[in-house]
Amino acid sequence: KADRAALARASALAERGGTGIVRLPGGRRVWVEGRRAPARLLIFGAVDFAAALARVAGPLGHRVTVCDARPVFATAERFPEAAEVVNDWPHRYLDAQRLTARDAVCVLTHDPRFDVPALVRALRGPAGYVGAMGSWRTHTDRLRRLRAAGLGEAQLARLRSPIGLDLGARTPAETALAIAAEMVAVRRGGSGVPLTGSGLPIHRDGGASADCQWADIGSPHDPAAPALPPHPQPRAA
Repeated sequence: KADRAALARASALAERGGTGIVRLPGGRRVWVEGRRAPARLLIFGAVDFAAALARVAGPLGHRVTVCDARPVFATAERFPEAAEVVNDWPHRYLDAQRLTARDAVCVLTHDPRFDVPALVRALRGPAGYVGAMGSWRTHTDRLRRLRAAGLGEAQLARLRSPIGLDLGARTPAETALAIAAEMVAVRRGGSGVPLTGSGLPIHRDGGASADCQWADIGSPHDPAAPALPPHPQPRAA
């Protein structure tokens, strides 16, 4: 039993990509170094925002795939930072993938023909982060369409839409930064508020940072989601 328990600890450590020493019965020690494939980021919509996001996501540890049904836009030349560029309908491509809780899906297409079928599959699947671009009006209409497609409120609460943190972003590069910042905040369990005056810890301990899981901090559109700390107010001179 002791051997099986030690083996289970070693296997768990390797599975999450961790590194460390596992003690075996009889005083033996084994060095375990886990290696696994990087987390995936699937970007649907071969637009300028997708190119900027692919450029940012790679250094954050994601293997990026850009997928679009329009061959004139979905080319490797337009997305040199992506590991692969796929010419297919987003929902059909998703049907053929085996995602995990470590993976993320970003829908940037701005077209219900592409958005809704892809989001239905993504929100029913295991991906730890699912976001969609669009205005508040688009978001409201999208929720209506997703409900009509059969999604429940718990599934809709997983959707990060409008995608990204409020940075006042305007350009594709700024928007990519806002999206990437939200992805990091969700993965690491961050609040997304400025550290100035917040008193929040700068570094957070726990499994999220070790094994690249996504923290369950709720969606901004989920009534049950925990409230963010208030923005620090400037003091009068």
